[in-house]
Amino acid sequence: MLRQAIIRLASKQSTSTLNVVGANSQGSLLHTANSARTLVQMMSTMASSSLTNIASCSGSSAEPSVSGAWKPQLTKIVATIGPTSEQLPVMKDLVRCGLRIMRLNFSHATVEEVELRIANLKQCEGRHGNIQLEKKDGERNVRAVLLDTRGPEIRMGKLKNDFSGHETIRLTVGKEVNLRTSEDWQNNGSTETDLFIDYPKLHKVLMPGSKILLDDGAIILTVKHVESDKEFHGNVVCTIDNTGDLRSRAGVNLPGAETDLPALSAKDKVDIRYGMTKDVDYIAASFVQSAAHVREIKAYVKQCAQDLGLDPSYPLPLIISKIESQTALRNFDEILTESDGIMVARGDLGVEIPIHQVTNAQKEMVAACNAVGKPVIVATQMLESMAKNPRPTRAEVSDVTNAVYDGADAVMTSGETAKGKYPVDTIKMMNEIIASAEQFAIDRPDLVSPSYGGKIFANNSSEGCIEASIAKATVAAASKRGAAAIIVLAKVGSDLPRLVSAYRPNVPIVTFVPSSKMARQLILNRGIHPVVGALSGVSFHKRPAIAIKYAKDMGFLKSGDDVVIVGIEDDEKDEFGTMKVTSVP
Repeated sequence: MLRQAIIRLASKQSTSTLNVVGANSQGSLLHTANSARTLVQMMSTMASSSLTNIASCSGSSAEPSVSGAWKPQLTKIVATIGPTSEQLPVMKDLVRCGLRIMRLNFSHATVEEVELRIANLKQCEGRHGNIQLEKKDGERNVRAVLLDTRGPEIRMGKLKNDFSGHETIRLTVGKEVNLRTSEDWQNNGSTETDLFIDYPKLHKVLMPGSKILLDDGAIILTVKHVESDKEFHGNVVCTIDNTGDLRSRAGVNLPGAETDLPALSAKDKVDIRYGMTKDVDYIAASFVQSAAHVREIKAYVKQCAQDLGLDPSYPLPLIISKIESQTALRNFDEILTESDGIMVARGDLGVEIPIHQVTNAQKEMVAACNAVGKPVIVATQMLESMAKNPRPTRAEVSDVTNAVYDGADAVMTSGETAKGKYPVDTIKMMNEIIASAEQFAIDRPDLVSPSYGGKIFANNSSEGCIEASIAKATVAAASKRGAAAIIVLAKVGSDLPRLVSAYRPNVPIVTFVPSSKMARQLILNRGIHPVVGALSGVSFHKRPAIAIKYAKDMGFLKSGDDVVIVGIEDDEKDEFGTMKVTSVP
């Protein structure tokens, strides 16, 4: 089971062993050798063709304009917007180069910055703007907004006499330091021998031998003694494992400790309420620990909608749970069930679990999301070096590539685009990596993850529903005919576009939807490219021809291409699905 596998990743240090298996006879060895030679010859032929393709490929699939033929990437890009990317000219370039979801980091962003970034995003025209229709800004640019909460977190207090906010203290290896949680110590300020930690029950969740990581693991402490007999504010004595400098308000991680932190901090509640007044599409919930946390966040979002007087039928922001602790890994299955999507938040996760297990956990989580057809974002340090350099490292390119092979719906940039020197080059590069990986996955499916092509979802019990069966047939028909695109005629409340995406076709899913909100909440899913309102008021039997025309105008199709069109039609008493395979005139 996934839960058991992830628990193993979170709880044990890995050891490497090499098992040598011997053959029982010379005959079996010869048979093995002959089989190996045959396999090598086969693989060599495939590899030769593939390597020829690799050597001849160059260029980018970014949107150079809003007209002409265009084969967009299927894996989406979530880009964090900050001081170096928030201005309109830069943001237009980011959208042109592949930004699909704008991440707003509410750990740092001010109200003024958020409003500027949202306003500028709405002014960026996307490819679908090529449709000659009168539309509002939000309909001419289907780009979503993701509000990333700071989350409930444990931090150290301010340093004593740190009036500038830039002072540091040095902790020296081998020495002892006391962790204090009372208000007196908060007021006094932290020193080299006594650190204030803003979690009153710290002593209740630690024991001798526990590890404490300060400032993202820059300094590691080992618990030596705990005053566990006190109800609150018990002293925790630690030994310093390594020498390092510490700043005010540094973050504190307690790997493996079961805390009772709430689902949302007071700041998170204020930020979410404000974000809903700006019609954000997704909420990335930081430090989610359990399914109960997800339910609590959803309840708060629903309450905010009522308090703000929003139309009860208007879609609420979707909850993307960030997995960044051992506890979240242990409870992953239940968190996935309650969430609308998952973010593999590798930064804090790499502090919470052995760093060499992060990739394994990523693969487990992506596969689990693929199995139930929920979107998954892989995040943190994907092209980190491009914050300072115009080209990424080879390891970073491999990281993005393997996230695509794993089956991620989206990959994310952080500081690279928020405060880096090359935000546009970063998105362009990421888009080129995605395009290369997706083409290679088509050429050499034997070398990518089994979850990449939708097989895991195909074996899931959810395919018993009518819409899933229609989606499965649609993707199979598109593959059989070599279709250039799939067109989905979606109605309000339909899961058909997401189900088509879950079967992982290798072509764009051009989805015609009735509202901008529905479009923005679909754009995170792999392959889906929503078009808003183009078929409003058109009878169902006329929609396919008009949809083909619009898809052709936007560059998804050209004359002679095969295309699969699918939709759910209502009649007087029931609804039924229709699918059509045709050639583009």
